[in-house]
Amino acid sequence: MSLLFVVKEGFSSIGRAKLPAAITVTISFFALVLLGLFGTVSLSFFDVIQEIRSRVELEVFLGESVTEPDAMNIAARIEKLEGVREAIYVSKDAAAKSFTRDFGEDVVKILGSNPLPRSIKLKFLPDYARPEHIERMVSAIRALTPDVDIRYNQSFLGQIEENARLFTMLTGGIGLLISVATIVLIGYTIRLAMYSRKEKIRTMRLVGATGWLIGAPYIIEGAVQGLLAGGLAAGAIFLLFDQLLLTYEPDVYRVLQPSALMIYPGMVLLGLALGILGSAFSVRKYLRMASKR
Repeated sequence: MSLLFVVKEGFSSIGRAKLPAAITVTISFFALVLLGLFGTVSLSFFDVIQEIRSRVELEVFLGESVTEPDAMNIAARIEKLEGVREAIYVSKDAAAKSFTRDFGEDVVKILGSNPLPRSIKLKFLPDYARPEHIERMVSAIRALTPDVDIRYNQSFLGQIEENARLFTMLTGGIGLLISVATIVLIGYTIRLAMYSRKEKIRTMRLVGATGWLIGAPYIIEGAVQGLLAGGLAAGAIFLLFDQLLLTYEPDVYRVLQPSALMIYPGMVLLGLALGILGSAFSVRKYLRMASKR
């Protein structure tokens, strides 16, 4: 009976206090939309960085003393190294065809022979396409076959990591500020809504109602409001991305859309959590105040 009363009281409280409930949902909605947009952009940036890392290549040019079977064996052994996604062996003939395709000239006809070396092109798993991992990879390859010339775009790789670190610091700082501001804003909004009911809480405490019986309806009310704000925020972000962005900026949409799919349920769950926590802390405060009087 008390559980049914608590649930009914939680939902009916929203109807009795429409204005505080509307203010709480509205402020929570805007705060969550801002947080959701920031989270989507941040996650998308890290996806782009991972995509760029996955395209990093390292080329191993083998010495003339390395025979064809030895070269293929070396490629197979390199492919087994940790972090290597793919090791593509390029024979002398394949290198000559690639030269002709890129420059429009037949190197054999020009020079009378094929001077291009055998090589192995390496592609890495994104988390291993970092300067420190690449350096370890170079050492491991030289240990397998010393007679090699290893080349990769070291400056480009360094720029990727520098930009990733800078963006991580910026997004971490800004994200923390937005998160704290969102929590504080929603918390104070819920607290203000609870302030108008402090006398009711005090009266219920004086007549012997337990803390659970007093607080549970307000926590249910906060959960409903948070769920509503989170659902509306997810819907607003969906409309922004899948309607406006898809129509006017499809390229940007393709970049942001995978991250947005993660943000939608996150907004609903975050709204629910903030509503429950905000109500719980506010009720606890007023229960303490009522006990002291």
